[in-house]
Amino acid sequence: MRSLLLLVSVFLGGAIYAQPSLQLEVFASGFSLPVDIAHAGDGRLFIVEKAGRIRIIDSDGSILPQPFLDIDARVNSLASERGLLGLAFHPDYTDNGYFFVNYTNNSGDTRISRFSVSAGNANQADPNSERILLEVDQPFNNHNAGDLNFGPDGYLYIGLGDGGSADDPGNRAQNRQNLLGKMLRIDVDNGDPYSIPEDNPFAFDDFTLDEIWAIGLRNPWRFSFDRLTGALWIADVGQNRWEEVNYQPPGSPGGQNYGWRCYEGSAAFNLSGCQSSGEYTFPVQTYSNSNSVGCSITGGYVYRGVQYPDMYGYYIYTDYCSGRFWSIAPDGQGGWRNAELANLDNTEFVSFGEDNQGELYVAAISDGIIYKLTAPCNSPEAPSISGDALACGPDQPALLESTPALPGYSYAWYRNGILVALGASPTYAAGQGGTYSVAFWADSQAGCNSLPSAGFEVVEPDFPDALIMVNGAELTAPSGFAGYQWFLDGEPIDGATGNTYTAVENGNYTVQLADDNGCMRMSDAIMLAVNTLEEAGLAELKLSPNPFGEGFLMDLTVLEPGEWRIWLATADGKVIMEKRRFVERHLKEWFSAAELPGGTYLLGLEKDGRRVVRRVARR
Repeated sequence: MRSLLLLVSVFLGGAIYAQPSLQLEVFASGFSLPVDIAHAGDGRLFIVEKAGRIRIIDSDGSILPQPFLDIDARVNSLASERGLLGLAFHPDYTDNGYFFVNYTNNSGDTRISRFSVSAGNANQADPNSERILLEVDQPFNNHNAGDLNFGPDGYLYIGLGDGGSADDPGNRAQNRQNLLGKMLRIDVDNGDPYSIPEDNPFAFDDFTLDEIWAIGLRNPWRFSFDRLTGALWIADVGQNRWEEVNYQPPGSPGGQNYGWRCYEGSAAFNLSGCQSSGEYTFPVQTYSNSNSVGCSITGGYVYRGVQYPDMYGYYIYTDYCSGRFWSIAPDGQGGWRNAELANLDNTEFVSFGEDNQGELYVAAISDGIIYKLTAPCNSPEAPSISGDALACGPDQPALLESTPALPGYSYAWYRNGILVALGASPTYAAGQGGTYSVAFWADSQAGCNSLPSAGFEVVEPDFPDALIMVNGAELTAPSGFAGYQWFLDGEPIDGATGNTYTAVENGNYTVQLADDNGCMRMSDAIMLAVNTLEEAGLAELKLSPNPFGEGFLMDLTVLEPGEWRIWLATADGKVIMEKRRFVERHLKEWFSAAELPGGTYLLGLEKDGRRVVRRVARR
C-alpha cells in the first residue's frame, strides 16, 4: 500500500481546514497497459486494456480469466496515444445490454462503436455485435483523447483532442466545421446511427457542426460527471506550459469555448484570428508544466462514496508524469480552493474510475495495477437538519439548523450537493429552494470530516414569471394571490391593493404579490407613458378641491365637440360611478362623494378610444 499524506493546509476565513489524508491500496494487478475503468451498475469493475481488451474484476475482487471483449485485431495501439481508450455503459444497460467504446481503428482514426453483451453470459460481450456510430479522421498519431461518458441527461458525451502534432497547426480546435478539439454530445437512442439532441448549443447553427457541445480543447484526457450534481469536469493536457481543469456547472446549456489554441490554460498562446478574452471559458485550476510539478494531467472524479467521509465532495486529479495528487473543492464563497495532497514517485497514473457505489480507483499503466483511493479516518457521525421547509426568497429565507458539532469542527452547508457556506455557525439562511445538507468539517488536520446529513428539502413559492400584463394604461397582475400592492417609481400607491390598476401618471410601475404563506415577490418595473390632455382631446382639466371632502368639481375644456364617458373608480380600477356627457366646448360637473371612504380614487375621461386618468383623494 502506498500512502498519500497531506503536505499543504488551506486557509479559509481565518481558519485552517483539513484535506483528506489520501491513501492508495492495491486493488488488483496483472493488467496489460490499463487505460480506463468503468462499472455497469453492479459490483463489477471493467478494466480497459490499450491493446483492445476489456477485463473484469468480479464483485469479490477476482480477475476473470476470459476478457469481456477482445477486439485487438481491429485496434491500432502502436503509438503511445492510440488504442482502445474509453468505455461507457448505457444507462439502461441492465435492460438493453449496450455499451460503447472509443478506439483507434487500423487506419489510425477515432472510431466510436456500440457493442452488446452476450445473451447467455453477463461476463462475455459479443464481438460481432459492433455497430459503428462515428468515425473521425486523425491527421497525427497523438491527441486522440479517448474518453466517453453518459451525462445525467442520458446523452453520450465524447471528448476529442485537436488531432495532434504540436501547437494545433491546423487550428482544428477552433474550427467549428471540424469535430477535433471538441466535446461532442449525441443521442444514441434515436436516429441511424444516432441523432442530435434538439438542445445542443449549435444544433441550428449553419456555421457549426451539430454534434459539438463545447470547443477549444487540446487533449481532454479524462472527463467525468459529478454523480450528485451533474457538473462536468474536464482535464485538458497542455502544450508545454500549463495543465488545466475546466468546470461546467450543472444544467449548463453548453457552447463553451475553452480557448485552445488561443489560450493554454489562462495564458495567451496564439491569438491569431482569436476573439476578445471575454468570449472564452477559462479553467478553474492550472498548474505548471515542468519537471518538478508534472507534464500531463489525468482527470479524475468528485468523490461521492460513503466509505471515506474525509474525501466527500473533493474533485481529485493527478499528473501522469510526476505522480502528484491534488484536490479541488468549492470554497463556499463562489470560488474554488486547490490543494496538493501528495507527491508520489512517478507511477504513470493514467485514468481514474468510479464503481457503482461512488468509490474511486486509479490505474497505473506501466505497472498494470488498479489502486483504490482510500482515506481512513475516525470521522464523526453525520449531523441532521431541522428548520423551515419554505424559502420565500433571499429577503425571507428558510432558517436551517444543524445538530451541534464537537469542539474543533465547523459546519459545511451544501445546496444540491454544492458547498455554499463553511464556517462556525450551526444555522444557515436558505434563500432558494433545493436539497440542503450539512457536514461537520475538521478545523485542522488532526480531525476528520463527516459525511453530509440526509437531504432536507426546501421549496420556493410558485410565482409566475410574468407578474404584470399591460393593456394600454391598464395593469393586471395574476389573480388568486392573498395580497397586492402597486408602486409608482418605487413608492407605494395609496389604495392600489387589487390585482388591477389603471395608470394615471408617467413612470415606472411595479407590483408586489403576497401568497397565503406570507411570501412576497416584486415584479420587474414597467415604464408607461400615459396620454397627455391634448392626446386625449382635452384642452384643460381641473379637479377641486383635491383632496376632497363631500365631493369635488370637475372643470374641463375639450378641443372639439363630442360625447364623453366619465367614470370614477377605486385605486385598483373598479368603477363605482359612471356618466356620459355631450360636451360642446366646456363642462362643469359636481361629483358627490360623501359616502365614499377615505383613500385614493381614479377619475377617467374617455372618447373615441382615447382617455386620460387623474388621481383624486378623499380625506
